[in-house]
Amino acid sequence: MGGDYAPAEAIKGVKLFFEQEPDASVHLLLFGDSALAAPYLSLLEPYKFRYTLIEAPDTIAMDDHPTKSFKEKPRSSIALGFEMLQQGKADAFLGAGNTGAMLVGAMYSVKTIEGIIRPAIASPIPRIDGKFNFLLDVGINADCKPENLVQFAQLGSLYAQHVLGIKKPRVALLNIGEEEGKGNILAQASYPLLKEQPGIHFVGNAEGRDIFMDFAEVIVCEGFVGNVVMKMAESIYDIFKVQKQINDDFLDSFNFEVYGGTPILGINSPVLIGHGISHALAFKNMIGAAEKIIQSNLINIFKEHFRQSVMKEVKS
Repeated sequence: MGGDYAPAEAIKGVKLFFEQEPDASVHLLLFGDSALAAPYLSLLEPYKFRYTLIEAPDTIAMDDHPTKSFKEKPRSSIALGFEMLQQGKADAFLGAGNTGAMLVGAMYSVKTIEGIIRPAIASPIPRIDGKFNFLLDVGINADCKPENLVQFAQLGSLYAQHVLGIKKPRVALLNIGEEEGKGNILAQASYPLLKEQPGIHFVGNAEGRDIFMDFAEVIVCEGFVGNVVMKMAESIYDIFKVQKQINDDFLDSFNFEVYGGTPILGINSPVLIGHGISHALAFKNMIGAAEKIIQSNLINIFKEHFRQSVMKEVKS
């Protein structure tokens, strides 16, 4: 029921996924108001054994207060989805509804992995060679400490290795210059910690001009800067593709629907948040992204990595 075009586009996205992934061993739980969904469910008739509709009569609107609505609407699609995720009755949860409510569910139902100071939202950023870099954080953490950025680097690097299949992902710190001493207090304090951090391949500072280039697969920054960068990238697509009608393969990769949704990294189960204006393609790709995260065993990899970090701190 989440998003500006719910439930039509969500159901069309499910149909698209089933059509294009006929052999995927995925069973989808669709949470929503069956009366509102009824006009579109006929689209899924050929796939009726591949999904289950779970009645969720409450709806958290985009302008509802996240924490309040999550508690006051326990039968909403978001609340029920997180309940089943917490109980182990679902392997991942994704939606394009109220972002704040999705974050509340992630933080207080699923909760943060032991050893993680703060989870991060990560977003693919297209680059000129047709591949993607991975930027985090892009919104949860507007203010950060150096230790947060180090963990973002670890989370992003593990994601790039195990989900994206990059053997030795390069990690960079987003900054205003390439020299080690550049930047604000946060950047200056983070650089030496990243440089000395075992297990990541730190390549130094990335400037704004490096974001879309083959410089580093993982780029870390605080959420304030990351969110500005992400939304600027979205505006590039809107201005040149939608408004000016320019056709270009690189420009097409700026369409957020290509990757569907952004994962929250550092919590105990896979959660992906989609854009409020998501159409069918975005939902289809979000399902595919969740499937990859589950198959990669990423959450257990995170847990083991940060469990060892906690043990090292205790011993020291």
